[in-house]
Amino acid sequence: MMRLGIIGGTAMTSLATDEIEVTRSDNIIAQTDFGPVPMICVTSGSTELIFIERHHGDGTTPPHRINHRANMQAMAGAGVDSILAVCSVGTIPKDFPPGSVGFATQYIDFTGVDMSFFEDDVKFTSMTQPFDSEMNDLLETVLSKIQPELRLGRTYWLAQGPHFETSAEIDAIEKLGGEVVGMTMPRECKLAAELGIPYAAILVSSNWAAGREPGDSSKALDHSEVSATAETKLGPVIECIKAFTQ
Repeated sequence: MMRLGIIGGTAMTSLATDEIEVTRSDNIIAQTDFGPVPMICVTSGSTELIFIERHHGDGTTPPHRINHRANMQAMAGAGVDSILAVCSVGTIPKDFPPGSVGFATQYIDFTGVDMSFFEDDVKFTSMTQPFDSEMNDLLETVLSKIQPELRLGRTYWLAQGPHFETSAEIDAIEKLGGEVVGMTMPRECKLAAELGIPYAAILVSSNWAAGREPGDSSKALDHSEVSATAETKLGPVIECIKAFTQ
């Protein structure tokens, strides 16, 4: 039986377990070297789905404090064959407006924050192609049917957080190749690579990045508004998860 790990938010987990036909659902606490991790284990057909809420349930953990090592070690301990992440992002280019759903093909991380299981060891991991090509091919197949005119593959820029970016920072990010902005995903991707677990990331565009709101370049970003918008755009995400269970 294939085991697929899924990392996302509370709304995604609740919707997915409601929309996907399941024969078993268990809530467990995985103990890791980095702390406990709540998990929901679901059986759907011939696939086991292992859900982890990135912020651990109540959503009060800020993005720069997420326990990524615990989350990823818990996934490895559960024996997942691959990991599918769901990420809310701010969007920079006009051809990927809020409401769009795509996937990551590359990331850029200039935060300078260490994220490794091997901080004291000589261990080097290739990240030339950080995302699994077969998983991305399946995401392309599913999402292109829903959004036929959209270029789906995007480059994710990792921002340190918890502050949103300035409009000048967004201008610089665009010049350096970033297309969407978020505060979490590449750290998971690095750890998955160290563990040898194939990893892909769905990108849900929830808002225009700072300074890119059409007609109002001075509009302030509001976290509650961003989260609420992301939660209304999960339909394509569910279709992707279903495709991985078939």
